[in-house]
Amino acid sequence: MNGDSEIAARNERWMLHALALADRAEREFDEIPVGAVLVSAQDEVLGEGWNLNIAEHDPSAHAEIVALRQAGRRLGNHRLLGSTLYVTLEPCAMCAMAVVHARVAQLVYAAADPKTGACGSVFDLLADPRHNHRVQVRGGVLAAPAGLRLSNYFRAKRGRPPLPG
Repeated sequence: MNGDSEIAARNERWMLHALALADRAEREFDEIPVGAVLVSAQDEVLGEGWNLNIAEHDPSAHAEIVALRQAGRRLGNHRLLGSTLYVTLEPCAMCAMAVVHARVAQLVYAAADPKTGACGSVFDLLADPRHNHRVQVRGGVLAAPAGLRLSNYFRAKRGRPPLPG
């Protein structure tokens, strides 16, 4: 494998892990199916999570925030240097700025969010040159299955049949 194909394989492997967490969010908690996993430069899980804002009555308990908090506690540090965050949906403004403040090195997301996406879809907080930290961003990794999962979750909530997938 060359460098690019190794990166693509790593991104897909960890995004599949995040998609499994998204499944858990929906199946076990009836939460919006978004999953996130934070991985070290040594390819080890530092933290993982899924949306828990409904279950925890906490508007900040997005999958990304849950994973970042877990990693910070595990490492005993709010700076998560050299890490990569994999998330099944493009982060919102709150989560994007948490990624900046945590000094995450790279963000990889699956589906774009045309309503609240803050990493390129609606606006791009991570590209703002005024921040004191730059995050590398890669979107669209396994976007189709992530987008279908989200669409079908909301279709079910509205009593509509699932889209084929």
